[in-house]
Amino acid sequence: MTSTNPPWTPDSWRSRPTQHGFDYPDAAALDAALAKLRSLPPLVTSFEIERLKAQLAEAQQGRRFLLQGGDCAETLADCRPETITSKLKILLQMSLVLVHGLNKPVIRVGRFAGQYAKPRSSPTESRNGPDGTRTLPSYFGDLINAADFDERARTPDPHLMVRGYQHAAMTLNFIRSLLEGGFADVHHPEYWDLSFLHHADLPPERKADYERVSASLAQALKFMEALGEARIEELTRVEFYTSHEGLNLLYESAQTRRVPRRTGWYDLTTHMPWIGDRTRALDGAHVEFFRGVANPVGVKLGHNATPADAVAIARALNPADEPGKITLITRMGAHRVRDALPPILDAVRREALRVLWVCDPMHGNTTTTSAGVKTRSFDAIAEELERTIDAHRDAGTTLGGVHFELTGEDVTECLGGAAGVTEDALTRNYASPCDPRLNYQQSLELAFRLRARLAGT
Repeated sequence: MTSTNPPWTPDSWRSRPTQHGFDYPDAAALDAALAKLRSLPPLVTSFEIERLKAQLAEAQQGRRFLLQGGDCAETLADCRPETITSKLKILLQMSLVLVHGLNKPVIRVGRFAGQYAKPRSSPTESRNGPDGTRTLPSYFGDLINAADFDERARTPDPHLMVRGYQHAAMTLNFIRSLLEGGFADVHHPEYWDLSFLHHADLPPERKADYERVSASLAQALKFMEALGEARIEELTRVEFYTSHEGLNLLYESAQTRRVPRRTGWYDLTTHMPWIGDRTRALDGAHVEFFRGVANPVGVKLGHNATPADAVAIARALNPADEPGKITLITRMGAHRVRDALPPILDAVRREALRVLWVCDPMHGNTTTTSAGVKTRSFDAIAEELERTIDAHRDAGTTLGGVHFELTGEDVTECLGGAAGVTEDALTRNYASPCDPRLNYQQSLELAFRLRARLAGT
């Protein structure tokens, strides 16, 4: 932002237009919920945030790679140990593949412990029933309202912000306990199995490739230790960071505060919040809020983003050009990326702005089947990813990360891949409340394809 902007505060966003907003009808209940959130301990620490920012700065230099993934929208009901561990396992498996192929550390950032809010294309939803057409507020995620199509469920409830905080805290507590207990020790990749290797639809060569990668990395670690390289903690005890879309600014600002011995303000709901493609207006509330926090911030750029948009958003959110601060996440669509992405890469490169380039190949490839089921094609997802890598190579820039919507469970939401999901099979286990996710087979297959393309093999 320019120097003419008024001073920033955690509430200065309230004077700006809010895209994809929602209204809480009970003002007293809203005030009580926000007061409760302000009184609670932070979910993450400034030390963790600054460590992540430093690692993202190294990724901007090509020395690390970001793997960001998880649910399109978490639900409170899915705060269960098996659900959390399955997401951790698939991200660990994917990162193992990437570490082996890229020969660099992987930053693991999960879309969890706060991904409870989702923007919707319309503020309302209409359905036909026996009494005619009924229109209610859209479902914006469990942080705001409930999915059931009735008036009580769809009315925004401020107490859900407190419940969201509580479930995020429980999720984080469980994740930290797992990591402290050695869950992520890459000496034991066999602990991460999700029955992936035994699935009948997986080609034998893919099974053999994963087994070879796992064994090769474990042997390399043992060899380094035999030579006396005892301090390889980064490879053996990995870290996990959290991220979510900062859609509900009431929730974000209530947990934004100063911390001792540091300057600035930290959004302590998550390590790395991001701004969606629908809410990145330069004069909007979301850019106003996130320009003032010390966290690293991601921004989604869809196919309608212009080169001027990319430059302006990077400058607005990071006027000091701080390393590790800004991640630009492109989501163009497989058939648009060749035309839409190169001018944006060239513009940011010419301005010599410090950004981390990340590809989200999910959101630009959403389609609806003839039966009305929202889905995505695995082939289109892989195609956008590969075309994005090619565009960066041609532009002389570096793809420094990927952003996926995925789950460690055997869902049938995205078409294709080695899992062989067809349109007829979509309804077999379609569990997402919002957008379709890659299942664990599709996720690992994509990791192998990404590894091969980035490594040039």
